[in-house]
Amino acid sequence: MPELAFEDFTPGRVFDLGTIVIDHDEMIAFARRFDPQPFHLDERAGKESIFGQLAASGWFTSSLWMRAYVDAVLSRSTALGSPGGEEISWPAPVFAGDELHATLEILGARRSRSRPEMGLVTLGARLRRDGDVVYRATFTGMFGVRA
Repeated sequence: MPELAFEDFTPGRVFDLGTIVIDHDEMIAFARRFDPQPFHLDERAGKESIFGQLAASGWFTSSLWMRAYVDAVLSRSTALGSPGGEEISWPAPVFAGDELHATLEILGARRSRSRPEMGLVTLGARLRRDGDVVYRATFTGMFGVRA
């Protein structure tokens, strides 16, 4: 029985999703497969880029947040998927060895009019390095209500 249902996602609630340390080899493996831009793959190209060193793909950064979200929230909830989002941004680059803190803030919630067994929750995703945001996204999650 899931412990988190729509009723638990109240506006203003913040979930601590934990800390993630960026692994150099994992960062490059992801880039090689999904985002093979030179500044994500090659140390020299990274140094010559606007980042000044090898930088993680933003999509890699997003996937790390997603994993933390699944582990801390979705795996113990009545999650029903997501129809999409409104915002995604990477306001600062991420580098190997960085320690990032992941959070989820509940920005809004409403019961579905057409499907009353479900609620729609507006979610704010954040990854921070030393307090500075390096990843931000806003999207909608769908969660089942308690029976």
